[in-house]
Amino acid sequence: MYIVTNRIKMKSGFAEKMAPNFSRPGALQEMDGFMKVEVAITQDSTEYDELNVSMYWETLENYEAWKTSDVFKEAHKRPAASADSNEPKKESPMLGSQLTITKIVGLLEAKTSN
Repeated sequence: MYIVTNRIKMKSGFAEKMAPNFSRPGALQEMDGFMKVEVAITQDSTEYDELNVSMYWETLENYEAWKTSDVFKEAHKRPAASADSNEPKKESPMLGSQLTITKIVGLLEAKTSN
């Protein structure tokens, strides 16, 4: 099993607003090898928010197939601005991100009571 975590730095106050976008039901759930997504917010930062999106995959090949899929492209496209709109382009709340890929090599789970 592999965990792909995107640590996303955001302007303060945006992590709580953006978090639900990463765990909505959809086409991702149908991708081969997809297991789950966990979304967490780092609690000790005062300068910015940090949103951690961890995706669990059976294999790295499954993850790579998702990255090149139409599902990925659809999930990551920005809304198109209306041609006749006079609204200024919205500034992204994202300040940066870091992607890490880890392989699970050991696991210990809680004992269950009978």
